[in-house]
Amino acid sequence: MSAQPVCAPHRLLLIAPPLLEKDLAFDRARMLAKAKGSALHIVAFDYLEGLATAGLVNEQALHSLQTDYVERHHQWLQAQAQAMRLSDIEVTVEVQWVEDPLPEILAHVQEMPASLVIKAVQPVSLLKRTLFTPLDLHLARQCRVPMHFVASAEHAMPRRVMAAVDPFDASAEQQAFNEQIIYEALKLGMQCKAEVHLVYAYDLSSMAAADGGVARGALLSASVFTQQFYDAQVEAFNALADRNGFPVANRHMVLGSPGRALSDFARDQQMDVVVMGRVHRHGLLKLLGSTADHLLYTMPGSVLMLPFAAH
Repeated sequence: MSAQPVCAPHRLLLIAPPLLEKDLAFDRARMLAKAKGSALHIVAFDYLEGLATAGLVNEQALHSLQTDYVERHHQWLQAQAQAMRLSDIEVTVEVQWVEDPLPEILAHVQEMPASLVIKAVQPVSLLKRTLFTPLDLHLARQCRVPMHFVASAEHAMPRRVMAAVDPFDASAEQQAFNEQIIYEALKLGMQCKAEVHLVYAYDLSSMAAADGGVARGALLSASVFTQQFYDAQVEAFNALADRNGFPVANRHMVLGSPGRALSDFARDQQMDVVVMGRVHRHGLLKLLGSTADHLLYTMPGSVLMLPFAAH
């Protein structure tokens, strides 16, 4: 049973779990819909292995079990939606029995159309992520609208937001992407009345490796080269911060590999949301992972991931 979403601008799409329970994303979706003045569509793609195989000897019994479960789930979601409607949020719900939700989610995003997809992160071990690509990673790599992944939510309404940028990449595409990340972070901060911080994680070890061709014994030269590299990054970062009006107290350069440095900073500073980009890579590059992939499973709060197509 399903309720077709009503066409509306800025509609948010919440992906509910296949069980009759609220996850961390429900309250975040409610608060974001309220803060943004957006309609919300909640969809659950049910597929429970036990029910899927329980009626193998009886097709009619199997169909009846699945239909009854979808109907119960739809009624349960309607009860959650009704509670949200009391806060003047337009909410519609939908339940489908689907074994593979990925193509259905992507189709919903395009057909609604959705301006933002909200979903709780499903914990997956590193070993399983290595052997199999989880649904969340598929969505991060393929969804063409921003994804708001909720790993934890101490505050349903975000209070502290950080924009993770790379100002040292001088390409026009990356510079434009930095501006997009900052714009979305500032917009979220304005809507939620949250602090917004600008963060750049830099790793000097890569520069030291690149400088391996320095003549033997020229350690001083290598040190000067590294200092010049650092100074150039500071200059680029401050120029980006100045253009976007960040006060000095809200701009931060953190040393270390980006994945770990950003995660540690977010934890130490009690950030609720990190806004960052996800480069859509193809071929072998897609298998190598990324900072965004790492943060999806290590970020202590939530990740608002913006799509960016790379060729």
